[in-house]
Amino acid sequence: MLVQDFLQDSAVRTPDKVALVCDGQRLTYAEIDAQANQMAHALRAHGVQRGDRVGLYLNNSIEIVIGIFATLKAGGVFVIINHTTKFDKLSYILNNCRATALFASNRQHQLVRDVMTETPSLKFGVLCGKGSAEPADTVFTFSDLLEGYPTDAPACVNIDVDLACLIYTSGSTGDPKGVMSAHRNVVAAASSIIEYLRNVPDDIVINVLPLSFDYGLYQLLMVFKFGGRLVLERSFVYPAPILQKMVDEQVTGFPGVPTMYAILLQMDLSAYDLSALRYVTNTGAALPPAHIQTIRDMFPWVQVYSMYGVTETKRTLYLPPEEIDRRPGSVGIAIPNTEVWIEDEDGNRVGPGEIGELVARGSHVMYGYWENPEATARSFRPGPFPGEQVFHTGDLFKMDEDGFLYFVGRMDDVFKCRGQKVAPKEVENVLYGIPGVVEAAVIGVPDPVLGQAPKAFLVLDGIELSEADIMRHCRAHLEDHTLPRYIEFRDELPKTTSGKIKKTDLR
Repeated sequence: MLVQDFLQDSAVRTPDKVALVCDGQRLTYAEIDAQANQMAHALRAHGVQRGDRVGLYLNNSIEIVIGIFATLKAGGVFVIINHTTKFDKLSYILNNCRATALFASNRQHQLVRDVMTETPSLKFGVLCGKGSAEPADTVFTFSDLLEGYPTDAPACVNIDVDLACLIYTSGSTGDPKGVMSAHRNVVAAASSIIEYLRNVPDDIVINVLPLSFDYGLYQLLMVFKFGGRLVLERSFVYPAPILQKMVDEQVTGFPGVPTMYAILLQMDLSAYDLSALRYVTNTGAALPPAHIQTIRDMFPWVQVYSMYGVTETKRTLYLPPEEIDRRPGSVGIAIPNTEVWIEDEDGNRVGPGEIGELVARGSHVMYGYWENPEATARSFRPGPFPGEQVFHTGDLFKMDEDGFLYFVGRMDDVFKCRGQKVAPKEVENVLYGIPGVVEAAVIGVPDPVLGQAPKAFLVLDGIELSEADIMRHCRAHLEDHTLPRYIEFRDELPKTTSGKIKKTDLR
């Protein structure tokens, strides 16, 4: 099975069923499939070949859904890039994967033209949504590009070991790494999650998470695989309209991150009839047991799934809802068709109560990092059987006597804010770009809403800078979830004997 079969098979089974509710529109499986086919033909006609990478620099929208499946149908590899990503990082990703085409918002037409001059591999751009930009020889509008192409599917050129997508994730070096996900990896991960969530075609899932975040992306992929309905929203900034949408659409599934649940738990939800809700899920960071209990008190009929995953495996662990009272601090057991264990520093498996690194084995383990053999070799290592590789998560866990796992901490500096990874090195590099900053260190500190929040420690060379000055620079160069929430000026930072900044002392 290939990832585009999720859409195609559902379009054959239930062509007239509403598959997507987005931007005030309701599209059926047949309508989405037809537009994806047209766009796939267009992409091929303009030079996209098997294995070519196509960038999708868009917020949640109908166009990004069409673009994902059109890229796959054309034989390409989709690369979703957060729409708040700044020019330098966008240019880095597109050059790193040597993208052939780029979808972007019409409002960002000038940025598209600018980035095309910096990315030799880009052959053309596609402008989506509202706006007044004029198309050019190598820049087309989404609607114009669709015209004149057939609605039947182009001939399939892929097999399941081909890449389906690159998901860029920040690492401790600060440079984003492209996680290589083959069709068979995505199919395996989606199938496993659908199995333990017990999804059925009647499920209606709302997604407010960006599709650039793999947790959000898989809501789309999973729903289209089991033939349900996806209500796609852009954010959770204003929760009241989202809650009303859940009522109106009779939503049965709600995927969230701790930030969202912290906001919900501060609201009076009595005005919203959420009786259709069957389950809620959490990943990205551990949901505090107190929040879990409050959610269960508010919605005693709802199944709460605590989960753990990383981009390199998509999902690794889940806690069966019937275990949540007995083990509220656990993130569970291996997902179906997956094996996990804990290793010490010498590679020996450890028993209950001992802390070590979590290792995952299964067909959902991705291929590695795009053109980064050193990083791949560090995390993707030979498994217990010849010819296979397993993933070393870099996260510390312990296990109870029954085999249920508990997250302890991360082995490197990377932490998650609002459920998304923050690489301190990336933030520090931006801080060092401010004249007058001589030393910078960023760590994650506990935050009741964000889970962990970036805190910056700065040493200046005598120049006067305010927090407002620092934040003005950061907003121009960083994505929202990586912006420092706290800034502390110091005369000096603690150092190791070798002269490195000692972050353990800052914590």
